[in-house]
Amino acid sequence: MTAPGRLRAPLATRGRTLHAGAWWLWALGLATAASRTTDPLLLGLLIGVAGYVVAARRTDAPWARSYGAFVKLGLVVLAIRLVFAFVLGSPVPGTHTLVTLPELPLPDWARGVRIGGRVTAEGMVFALYDGLKLATLLICVGAANALANPARLLKSLPGALYEAGVAVVVAMTFAPNLVADVQRLRAARRLRGRPDRGFKALLQVGLPVLEGALERSVALAAAMDARGYGRTAQVPRAVRHTTTALTLGGLLGICAGTYGLLAAQGAGYGLPVLAVGLAAALAGLWLGGRRSVRTRYRPDPWGLRAWLVAGSGVAVAALMIWANAYAPAALHPPAVPLTAPELPLWPALSVLVGLVPAVAAPVPAGAPGPPAERRTAGTAHPRNPKDLKETTT
Repeated sequence: MTAPGRLRAPLATRGRTLHAGAWWLWALGLATAASRTTDPLLLGLLIGVAGYVVAARRTDAPWARSYGAFVKLGLVVLAIRLVFAFVLGSPVPGTHTLVTLPELPLPDWARGVRIGGRVTAEGMVFALYDGLKLATLLICVGAANALANPARLLKSLPGALYEAGVAVVVAMTFAPNLVADVQRLRAARRLRGRPDRGFKALLQVGLPVLEGALERSVALAAAMDARGYGRTAQVPRAVRHTTTALTLGGLLGICAGTYGLLAAQGAGYGLPVLAVGLAAALAGLWLGGRRSVRTRYRPDPWGLRAWLVAGSGVAVAALMIWANAYAPAALHPPAVPLTAPELPLWPALSVLVGLVPAVAAPVPAGAPGPPAERRTAGTAHPRNPKDLKETTT
């Protein structure tokens, strides 16, 4: 029984499902915050925030299982960055030598590149900070993949991006479906008493997985053809040229503005350029949507909870960008000289704003949590026989 007065998010139904775009804006906000710091404690806090929200609000759908794959990918990227720094050296000078490797002599045209040599603690720490930042970016993108329904995200795209969106959604759902097929076939082999591990078992599982992927591809192509995929309406040539100019110019403005926001010294001009580019791109997409002949069936609403989720990610990014103005040294601990990283108070509190979706987003059916939050959406549970009698009558 839930305590009286306890604040709890509603169960997700068709009318209360959170907009998929809100999850992506939240995750991109966390990724932007990760790109503005190299403090390993802040980066670890960002990973913890993303992981907690995923654990609290993801479903049991195939795409929701991709978060673990992104975490493993981030660890692999971090390990590769450390190996490269160990073998190829680091541009950061250091005085604490860990080991001296045999150095391979290179020709004169490869001057500036070395293989082997002295490995310093400062260079490895710098590589650790750099690789952890990239791993955090990948984990934030993985959180969006695990929380946002790709099909609903496709429904929300403008008409001009529908065809490209279909290709992206198919590419995004291919790997989760492949993982689900492998898990299903391995479970079937275990039930039959056959080994499910090892190279031989992998070869025996690979052929059914490939066959299932081909069957899904043929069925998807037939479904797309039956629904008229690729049909366009006729529009005047001037409208087409204007659409192309606005879209390309807007995308260039978005790229330049995003680079300005992510760069160390470009935040002053990055935001205005990003706003202008975004407005031009939206105008181009609106004009390009006139060529689309499709209609939307029951589009997902963008309600208050979607604003809260998306706003929390944007707030984390904005507060971290602002923190670079008043505490740049705290967000970028130096590798030379070696110092222990510290957790700055106000940037850490800014990162915790990203936990808002764990409370504001609707609870999907089957999500982890107390039993009262796992009941099926739209189902009533009477508390006593009298309530049951009233319900049945």
